[in-house]
Amino acid sequence: MAKTTVAFDSAGIPLVGDLYTPDSPAESPRPAIVVGHPGSGVKEQTAGLYAQRLAEKGFVTIAFDAAYQGESGGEPRGLEDPSHRVEDLKAAVSFLTTRGEVDTERIGALGICASGGYVLPAAASDHRIKAVGTVSAVDMARQFRLGADGAQDPAVFQDLLDAAARSRPTEARGEEPPVLALFPDTAEQARTLGGERGAEGFEYYRTPRARHVRSASFLTWSSIDRMATFDAFAPVPLIGRRPLLMVVGTRAVTARMSVEAFQRATGPKEIHWIDGAGHVDLYDRKQYVDHAVDILADFFADALSRAA
Repeated sequence: MAKTTVAFDSAGIPLVGDLYTPDSPAESPRPAIVVGHPGSGVKEQTAGLYAQRLAEKGFVTIAFDAAYQGESGGEPRGLEDPSHRVEDLKAAVSFLTTRGEVDTERIGALGICASGGYVLPAAASDHRIKAVGTVSAVDMARQFRLGADGAQDPAVFQDLLDAAARSRPTEARGEEPPVLALFPDTAEQARTLGGERGAEGFEYYRTPRARHVRSASFLTWSSIDRMATFDAFAPVPLIGRRPLLMVVGTRAVTARMSVEAFQRATGPKEIHWIDGAGHVDLYDRKQYVDHAVDILADFFADALSRAA
C-alpha cells in the first residue's frame, strides 16, 4: 500500500489529502472511496486509518483535511461550515476522477462521526457517489441543537446562538474574535461536562492515544450559527437506490442519529451493530475497527461492482 500527499481545490480553498493505493497490480482502474474525518479530527487520525485499511483491501482511497482545518487552507481557522464540509467531499470525488488508477464509475464515500452526517447530503446531491458508508454517524447540527443523546435543554443552544451573535461584530471590526473551546483541561472535567461522550472524546483527542498537533481544539463562534439550520438527514431520501451501510456501536450515545438517518433512507440499506463498541471505540480500537473494515470492504466491493 502506497501513500501520496495530494492537493486539490474545494470552492476556491486548497485542500490537502493522503491518497492510498494498493500495492498489488491491477489490470484495470480500481474502485475508490473518499473518507471524511470526524469533527475536530484530521486525516492522520481515524480517517487515515480507515483509508489505509480499505486500501489494503484493494480500493484506492483518500483521506483529507476539511477546509479551515488541518493542513488545508481557509480562514478563519477552526470554522465548521456544514455546507463547505459537504462541498469538500464532492471536491474529493472530483479529484479522484482525475486519477488514472480510479474507475470513475465506481466511487464510494465513507464518513466517520461528523463526516458520517456530511456524506449523506453529499451523496444525495452528487450522483457520482455510487455507494455510501458511515461509521458512528453524527449530524453536527443536531448534536449542537439537541445534544448527543437528544435530551439537551433547548435553552443551551439559544445561549450558544447568543454567543455567536456577539462574536460577529468583533469579526466585522477586524478584531480577533473569541473561540469556542472543544475540550476542557482534564478528563474529569470532560466527563462532568459531556458525560461518557465527553470523556471518550477527551481520551482520543487530548491524550497520546491519538493526539495530533493539527487536530482542532476550538471552533469559531460563527460555526454555531452556520449549523443552526443545517439538517444532514433531510436529503437522505435523495440517495435513492444507491446502497447505504451505517456502522454503529451498541454502546454509542450517538446511535440514535444513525437510526434516524437509516429510517429516512428509501433504497438498499443496512445498519450494522458492533457489539460492545462506543462511539469513539470505532475510531481506533483494533477489535472494533477490524470488524468495521471487514463489513465496509465487503459492502463497497459489492455495491461498487454493481455500479460498474
